[in-house]
Amino acid sequence: MSEQESLRCSSARNRGGVQRVEGKLRASVEKGDYYEAHQMYRTLFFRYMSQAKHAEARELMYNGALLFFSYNQQNSAADLSMLVLEVLEKSDTKVEDEILESLAKLFSLMDQNSPERVAFVSRALKWSTGGSGKLGHPKLHQLLAVTLWKEQNYSESRYHFLHSSDGQGCAEMLVEYSASRGFRSEVDLFVVQAVLQFLCLKNKSSASVVFSTYTEKHPSIEKGPPFVQPLLNFIWFLLLAVDGGKLTVFTVLCEQYQPSLKRDPMYNEYLDRIGQLFFGVPPKQSPSYGGLLGNLLNSLMGSGEDDDVADEAHDDSSPIELD
Repeated sequence: MSEQESLRCSSARNRGGVQRVEGKLRASVEKGDYYEAHQMYRTLFFRYMSQAKHAEARELMYNGALLFFSYNQQNSAADLSMLVLEVLEKSDTKVEDEILESLAKLFSLMDQNSPERVAFVSRALKWSTGGSGKLGHPKLHQLLAVTLWKEQNYSESRYHFLHSSDGQGCAEMLVEYSASRGFRSEVDLFVVQAVLQFLCLKNKSSASVVFSTYTEKHPSIEKGPPFVQPLLNFIWFLLLAVDGGKLTVFTVLCEQYQPSLKRDPMYNEYLDRIGQLFFGVPPKQSPSYGGLLGNLLNSLMGSGEDDDVADEAHDDSSPIELD
């Protein structure tokens, strides 16, 4: 027997072993022996981990979590979900769409108000970027954003869309957010803020997509450009200016629309950063911002590459409330 065939046989035996164990555990859960089953899952987890059977441990914990969720055993399910993350953190598992989708599935089943859910998403995002301190894998952010959108948690959904590459999904969520929670006079504010923040994150493509999709699909926005709302015209010109990269155009544009830009004090802060990123404007020499304003800018613009930046950014998951 070749080495490759031997490995295949070993894998098949391991899979069969996992299935037999899962059958016994499922029977315990179905009988209502939740505590006993939970402890057995934990025992098997540590046994598999000590034997470096990472794939088996992850599969067993994932399926166990789904089983406990199906019986509304939130605490046990959340604990096993955390063990799924522990396997990923302690093994050399590559980031793949299938794994990100399984993590998003566990997240979607967790109690929306549980502290375990906050801890889970923070660790999942950190793992998804190799613990590098960046803000998380764009695909995982997109999956989380869609889940939160379905829950009508628009502000949290908006945060995750900003760190994804899904400009269209973000725009469609913002249309619903604006229609259900905003005033008619604020229809422009929802998309203006998103475009400026996408640009601050150097995501010009998503900035363009979110603007075009939002203005096309929002029922209260007349077809443009030009638009009735001055701020929408400003964003349209700004996106053109970003493509051109001419500082004089950017400067004149900001001066001409200053009355409209005063509707939100954060706009000029975002534009300062956009000027640095796309038009070569030197950073201001003033001390860095502190307090809430500093946290907002840091979480959006990625200043600082500390290991816990993902945790901090998630804590500021709604940079600017529009309610």
